[in-house]
Amino acid sequence: MDFLKGLGAARLTAMIAVTAALIGFFGFVIMRVTTPQMTTLFTDLTMDDSAGIIKDLERQGIPFEMRNEGSVILVPKDKVTRLRMKLAESGLPKGGGVGYEIFDKSDALGTTSFVQNINHLRALEGELARTIRAIDRVQAARVHLVLPERPLFSRETPEPSASIVVRVRGSLEANQIRAIRHLVASAVNGLKPQRVSIVDEAGQLLADGTQTDIDQQVGDERRNAFEKRMRKQVEDIVSSVVGSGRARVQLSADFDFNRITQTSDRYDPEGRVLRSSQTREEQSATSESNGQVTVNNELPGNQQNQSPQQPKDQSKKTEETNNYEISRTTKTEVTEAGRVNRISVAVLVDGAYSKNEKGELVYKERSKEELDRIAALVRSAIGFDQKRGDQVEVVNLKFADAPTVPQINEPTGFLSMLNFTKDDVMYVIELAVMMLLGIVVVIMVVRPLVKKIISTEEIAAATPVPAITDETAQSQAHAQQTAALIDVAQVQGQVHAQSVHRVGELADRNPGEAAAIIRQWLAEPQQN
Repeated sequence: MDFLKGLGAARLTAMIAVTAALIGFFGFVIMRVTTPQMTTLFTDLTMDDSAGIIKDLERQGIPFEMRNEGSVILVPKDKVTRLRMKLAESGLPKGGGVGYEIFDKSDALGTTSFVQNINHLRALEGELARTIRAIDRVQAARVHLVLPERPLFSRETPEPSASIVVRVRGSLEANQIRAIRHLVASAVNGLKPQRVSIVDEAGQLLADGTQTDIDQQVGDERRNAFEKRMRKQVEDIVSSVVGSGRARVQLSADFDFNRITQTSDRYDPEGRVLRSSQTREEQSATSESNGQVTVNNELPGNQQNQSPQQPKDQSKKTEETNNYEISRTTKTEVTEAGRVNRISVAVLVDGAYSKNEKGELVYKERSKEELDRIAALVRSAIGFDQKRGDQVEVVNLKFADAPTVPQINEPTGFLSMLNFTKDDVMYVIELAVMMLLGIVVVIMVVRPLVKKIISTEEIAAATPVPAITDETAQSQAHAQQTAALIDVAQVQGQVHAQSVHRVGELADRNPGEAAAIIRQWLAEPQQN
């Protein structure tokens, strides 16, 4: 207590403040170092999913952080995989909307058919929305289905339709839009892809649900795929000759998407077969009766006075009819859409580079023979057909910038173990900054304060102590008085040196006045 009273209130307060500051600073550093590294568990969460996940994390006692108003949740990095599996087992996150889990807790005994149909429609829409969100670039989706019932005594069944609203990162490609339409159409009974409309979050119509739109998309995708494949083939074969990055290829294909059906009949006159044959024969004869015409002769059954008569005229007629089948060939040709009418290819190649005696790169144009060989390779790669009107042009021009091939040296041996991720590097930098800050605080703040406190204690201890009879105590007191006198002499020497320094500065600033004062001192008579 005497020692504490001797320090004084000011020094005691300074020591307590320094101690509290050091404890707080090093406590913060220790807590920050020992705190586990946080990483993202889920992003783009709805309020319902965020609340369910936080409740589960609190029940397990796992630390977490929330960002972006709860849409992003961060957890310790070493527990991310296990937590995702655990939450997936519990059905989290649900992704917004209601799926088939709506039937898990429903009371089927007291539910009407109308409510069951509504729940089934909600579940189907929710499941389709979740499936669409699994597609790349799709952040959120909402599906509206119209499933009309067939009216009584009606022969026609109304067709179902669907409307989809998506929120995407960037823009969707044509094949992704068509995939969404076919996905929804395949999941709903009786729904056709033409009856599915898609709109993005900006209100832009991505698919209007017409047959022409689908046919156009299919044609564009087929042409783009063909051009991409042929362009890659040409680039590969040309780059292997002129070098990587020293060739530019542009390919355009003209497609005919009309479907043609042709039917032709061909008759072969030489190929005939007898189908039926008919023959008919007729005979007739006439005779004379001596020119006597009587009633008796004309009566039937009268054979009196009859004499043999000789025929006078005879005729015979034969008729034959033959029916033949002539061979006929019927040919039907159906030409599907998507025929290639013409292909045009433009190839731009860079020249050759070589180093001169000074080590500089010198450009050299390629010979006509080399360009003809490259053109021949291009024709073979695209299936050149002159009758179809294909065109191939190979031109040699100097590129504005010579292509450079980056060299990536992969670390081997011991360096391969130092493949830190971005999070690891940031964590190490954070620790280094904290350590550096701690060292600066100790050197710039703690050390001067401690030194000042120690020097004050030494001066207080150097004061004379009265009524000491022991010789050892007297020697210690004498030594302390000597040290105090030495300190006083040092202080006086410092004051004298400062005075001399100030006089020198004044002489430098006013040399004329200083010279006059010195002359006055020299002119004064000396006193013995």
